[in-house]
Order: sequence, then structure tokens, then C-alpha cells
Amino acid sequence: MTQVDFYILPDTTLEARLDFACRLAETIAGKGFRLHLHAEDEAMARDLDDRLWTFRPDAYLPHALVDSTPLGSEMADSVAVTIGWEHPPEPVPDTPMAMLNLDPGIPEWFSRFDRVAEIINQHQQVLTAKRECWQTYKQRGYPVKAHQLKG
Repeated sequence: MTQVDFYILPDTTLEARLDFACRLAETIAGKGFRLHLHAEDEAMARDLDDRLWTFRPDAYLPHALVDSTPLGSEMADSVAVTIGWEHPPEPVPDTPMAMLNLDPGIPEWFSRFDRVAEIINQHQQVLTAKRECWQTYKQRGYPVKAHQLKG
């Protein structure tokens, strides 16, 4: 069964949420997971694509956009991190899969992943949407854990 982790940030800006997403993506990929960052829309996906190049001066996380071009879909097979806003990545046999969900809702295909990470910050729209996600996961019987992060 999919394990769901909520990371609760003290910050109020959407920028802080995306910056944390990049750091969390590096951590998750470093643990051997094939990671999919599920963005709200194409604009957010492209922003994440840019941020993964620059979130730390000494880091780069190889990744590919999967919903935009055939080339991105081809590259997705050779990198551990994909970014999309419509479709899930293709599964890789014998590889643990994780999704970092930055969409306000829960994609219907979330349960194909071993782990799902949700990021909450103190932005009212995010709080409202992610409270609903928390309740949905719990009502469906998924194990949910909160991680309260300090500023």
C-alpha cells in the first residue's frame, strides 16, 4: 500500500514550497527511488524544470519533462526524476517509485507509487487543498504521516 508523507513548511510563499520540493526531490532520488514530480500545470512543471538546475549552486538533479515533447518522454527512460502535469511516468520494473505531488488534488493514479510526498505551506489555497487531500487519503485507509518542519 502506498505510504503518504506530508511535509508541513512554516513559509507562506509558493516560491518556498517549490524550493523545498527541489531539495526533497534530491533526497528522494538519492534514496534510490524513481521520482515523478506531479505539477499543477505546464507552467509549474517548467518552473520546476528550471529550478532543478539552480536550487543549489553545487547540485544538479538529472530530470526530464514527460508531458511536453516526444524527446522528453524518451529522456524519461534514462533519468531518475521526471516532471509532468497530466500523465504518470511509465513504471520501471524492480525500481521503487515515488511521486512528489504539487497539484492541489490527488491524481487518480497515485496508488501505483510506493511513496507519495505532499508539501504544505502556510499559503491559504495550499492549506485548503492539502487538508482535503489528507482527509481523502485517510478515508481510503492509506498510511499518512506528517513531518512538521522548522523555519
